[in-house]
Amino acid sequence: MTLARLMIAFAGGELPPVAAKWINEQGAAGVTLFRAHNVVDPPGIRRLTAAIQGARPAGAPPLLVAADQEGGQLVGLGAGTTQFAGSMALGATGDVGLAERVAGATARELRAVGVNVNYAPVCDVANNPANPALGIRSFGDDPDAVGTLAAATVRGLQDGGVAATAKHFPGAGDTEADPHHELPRVPRTNAELAERELVPFRAALAAGARMVMTGHFTLPGQDPDLPTSLSGAVLRDLLRGQLQFDGVTVSDALDMRALAQGSAQIVDAIIALRAGEDVLLGTPDQPALQRLAEGLAQAQRRGLIDAHDDAAARQRLDELRHWLGGFEQPALDVVGCGEHQALAAELARRSITLVRNDDRILPLRLPADARVAVVQSMPADLTPADTSSYVPPTLASALRRRHAGVDEILLPPEPGAADLAGLAERLATFDVVVLGTFSAHLQPAQARLAALVLGSGRPTITVALRTPWDLLAYPAARTHVCSYGILPPSMEALAAGLLGEAPFAGRLPVEIAGLYPRGHGLSAPG
Repeated sequence: MTLARLMIAFAGGELPPVAAKWINEQGAAGVTLFRAHNVVDPPGIRRLTAAIQGARPAGAPPLLVAADQEGGQLVGLGAGTTQFAGSMALGATGDVGLAERVAGATARELRAVGVNVNYAPVCDVANNPANPALGIRSFGDDPDAVGTLAAATVRGLQDGGVAATAKHFPGAGDTEADPHHELPRVPRTNAELAERELVPFRAALAAGARMVMTGHFTLPGQDPDLPTSLSGAVLRDLLRGQLQFDGVTVSDALDMRALAQGSAQIVDAIIALRAGEDVLLGTPDQPALQRLAEGLAQAQRRGLIDAHDDAAARQRLDELRHWLGGFEQPALDVVGCGEHQALAAELARRSITLVRNDDRILPLRLPADARVAVVQSMPADLTPADTSSYVPPTLASALRRRHAGVDEILLPPEPGAADLAGLAERLATFDVVVLGTFSAHLQPAQARLAALVLGSGRPTITVALRTPWDLLAYPAARTHVCSYGILPPSMEALAAGLLGEAPFAGRLPVEIAGLYPRGHGLSAPG
């Protein structure tokens, strides 16, 4: 069997000979680019994708070249692209037109660097704050709102010639496990699934999404012990049958621990293809890819891959590749252009949400000699589907451009007792403290940091720099803001809001249970 149903990957910024051979001689379906393995800057990505397309056989349609350019928490093509705040920030604006404009700009940048498939939008509903893998990758916790914004993202991407990928089918929001590390369970009956998880996917498919990515988790209403990505009940009966999807399906990454690893991985790969998966998503593990290639070839020789299914999958892939070939490549200077930067700033400005202002200290009216402490941990990747560790902290510098007396106190991602020793005494010398936390409701160290700072007695503004549920970990905070991420445009917008340069316009796209409903948001008095 050739590699026509495998997305390959590799390490490095140049196309290695083995990958070129897999493309030219074995007909690989395409290549997935990963930030940690392939990305340096936009010119480098464009050179790499040109080499990838140049390796295909003469006359063949374009290969699929894919990336996770979700924005926000997962920016797969690096800091050289426009840093859009991502799905939950869009959810906080509730603006469908804005979502479509952001997706259109993303598509232009992807096309300019030679990427023609985006593994987005995320259609998962954020109805479980304990989900460690989702966070701000979701638009929110209302299925209809998520569907509306997902559909807008599909339209924006595909109008720009980039295939949208609705993920993670049939909906991985309500779990407390990370499929990168174990096999999660989503406790949904079929009726519940139809009422909640499937709603955004129906909207994305109605908008014309050309690809669907299946997730690795179990559903009691389907095959209760089989990952959804390996389930004919999910792929054939539900997706192809009930939802009438006729585009390309792709599995989530094969190296995730929800699936078998090592030599046993080929068994799950064969099961996935037999269940109806069109394409398998490989990762930059050359021995694993070689085992897959050999194992799939042997499976075909032994009749384990149905010839009719194989032909139908190849036909769907061929149709997608020919569609992708109908678009021109924009000039590279569209990447990070002024228009896109202004759009990123607009999204950030309109998403920042003032949740609580009980002491009415916002907006800050600071005397020239006032001292402000910005306390936060260094950003870290809380799941492998995360690029936060690449983002330098910029909140303090954004505030300092507006007020000279700003000091930054940076702590480790999980500050321990030694890191916190003396912090309260140090804060006593400041007039105001801005405390940024990262998923404090899931990270006890962040909750302890918040308790210490709030206990210092200094006027404190707490900011949920990632997921909006942090207030659950420190409900006594009296002034609280959500930024839905730490990318520079969001930090600029946050600083402007704190100092009264711009109104707070965002609204919570999720409920903070027992505290605030979805749609809550305040505007600080002028």
